[in-house]
Amino acid sequence: MRGIIKFLLDLSLWTLAAPLAMVLRLEGLPPQYREAAVVYTLLGIPLKALLIALFGLHRQAWSRVGVRDLLRLGLAVASGGGILFAFALVLNAYLPLPRSVPVISTALAFLLLGGMRLGVRLYWEGKRGRGVRGTRVLVVGAGEAGSMVVREMLRHPEAGLYPVGFLDDDPNKRGQTIAGIRVLGRLDDLPQVARAWEAEEVLVAIPSAPGSVVRKVVELARAVGVRYRILPGIYEILSGRVSISQIREVRLEDLLRREPVRLDLEEIAGYLEGRVVLVTGAGGSIGGELVRQVARFHPERLVLLGRGENSLFLLEKELEAQWPELRHQVVADVRDRKRLRYIFQVHRPQVVFHAAAHKHVPLMEANPDEAILNNVRGTQNVVELCLEFRVERLVNISTDKAVNPTSVMGASKRVAEQVVAWRASQAASWQHLVSVRFGNVLGSRGSVVPLFLEQIKRGGPVTVTHPEMRRYFMTIPEAAQLVLQAGGMGGKGKVYVLDMGEPVRILDLAKDLIRLAGLEPYRDIEIVFTGMRPGEKLFEELLTAEEGIEATRHQKILVAKGAEPPPDFPQLLEELYKVSQNRDGAEIRRALQRLIPSYRPGYVPVGGSDGL
Repeated sequence: MRGIIKFLLDLSLWTLAAPLAMVLRLEGLPPQYREAAVVYTLLGIPLKALLIALFGLHRQAWSRVGVRDLLRLGLAVASGGGILFAFALVLNAYLPLPRSVPVISTALAFLLLGGMRLGVRLYWEGKRGRGVRGTRVLVVGAGEAGSMVVREMLRHPEAGLYPVGFLDDDPNKRGQTIAGIRVLGRLDDLPQVARAWEAEEVLVAIPSAPGSVVRKVVELARAVGVRYRILPGIYEILSGRVSISQIREVRLEDLLRREPVRLDLEEIAGYLEGRVVLVTGAGGSIGGELVRQVARFHPERLVLLGRGENSLFLLEKELEAQWPELRHQVVADVRDRKRLRYIFQVHRPQVVFHAAAHKHVPLMEANPDEAILNNVRGTQNVVELCLEFRVERLVNISTDKAVNPTSVMGASKRVAEQVVAWRASQAASWQHLVSVRFGNVLGSRGSVVPLFLEQIKRGGPVTVTHPEMRRYFMTIPEAAQLVLQAGGMGGKGKVYVLDMGEPVRILDLAKDLIRLAGLEPYRDIEIVFTGMRPGEKLFEELLTAEEGIEATRHQKILVAKGAEPPPDFPQLLEELYKVSQNRDGAEIRRALQRLIPSYRPGYVPVGGSDGL
């Protein structure tokens, strides 16, 4: 019923535009033009009714009309005006009409129909807003995301958010009005503007803002006692839409945010689309994110291999809604070669991402045999089966702790890189076997962040091993995307190194987390230095002294030069496995030193996986 009423209203106003145009053009309606006006008006009714139906104008939601709706309306009205103009020319001998009448009629029709829609929208927005008291919000960023979220606030006053103004460092936007809201100044003006406009909350609406900008907003907002929140980063906004529901509290990864990774989607799709992809360690944080990212590139099948059944189950429940046909969960241990062989025979993977590994430094110092058998022997099993079953690409996930290692875990990952390089020399010309090396990942298992958050929740103290300890950090999606990109580059045993930016001091990380919880370091939460544990270094490195780097076609991915395995690598590897089977920690470390001359066990007395 509502659609019929809208149809009749549209048709009535559009029809009315014709006689109004005659009256405006002729400053009245002289007797000699009255018959022509009636015929011209009646002639347009069937055409206008047809166009309303074809363009679906009667189905538009007037209370939420937007730019696209008005463009569609303009196209319909212009089409009708053009056709009627042609009729007026052809029938000029019978209908003595001024040629400008169809043009004026078209403009009037657009104003009448568009004005009615905008009037209805303004009425309903005003009605929804009556009696709703909103939090006064100062929006940082007058770009596309900022303007979209402000329009959402104005459209939904029931959400309780009222924008008072924008802050933006772009001088061209200074003083401009966007969606009816003014740009009040630069980011540095935040304290003065917040006080002058009585802002109760600051919203960072720049999805690509670097961590330095977010940190600055947080500091300025805290200085004036104003709450601060943020729109998610570019990794979280995949659809391009921005809404009020996406506003959230500032997290640590926002403070460490860097320039978004720009991927060569065509290159990645070229080796993933339509392929069978196997991910080992799929239940882990990196493996799970690789699964999510790979699924976007439409592989034929995704094989999720992991040892922890609970982790695989949770990942399956997460993915089943979007990609129910892709998933194949397999519970298996990469050390079990027979089980792995069976999986390769059944699924015949064409691309393999090897993320299964023990990664926790102190635990592997106490259990060095497990580090070798899982991280080295498991990697060799995967690599050799990739060669046997003619896998096109293998990407081995490594770590910055493999560089000049002081821990068994780091040394085991360095040997795993050597295993990939050794076997890659025996691969077919079309097979690519590479390793990708990066540092700590925010939010991953064993990361320092969850421990700090738990300590803050308990009221402290927060434990840091050393005041000068620094680590490289990146977000899980960023790491996974760069791994996919490096996989597309290929190579024979190459070690790709991800650009991790600047290392972060763990003490600063702890202070940031305390402040994000609304507390002050030392005043509200004590920070205690506990001393370093076995195998840890103050600073992690991404390259050994002998390697050096070469640039690649991607600005955030480098390739390590050199680092060939020693000539007697197979014999040294067998010796390592033998002493690992005997569970002899001292012999394991000596065997690792023969494989990696730069390995210095116990070089630093105490340590942890992320500087804990």
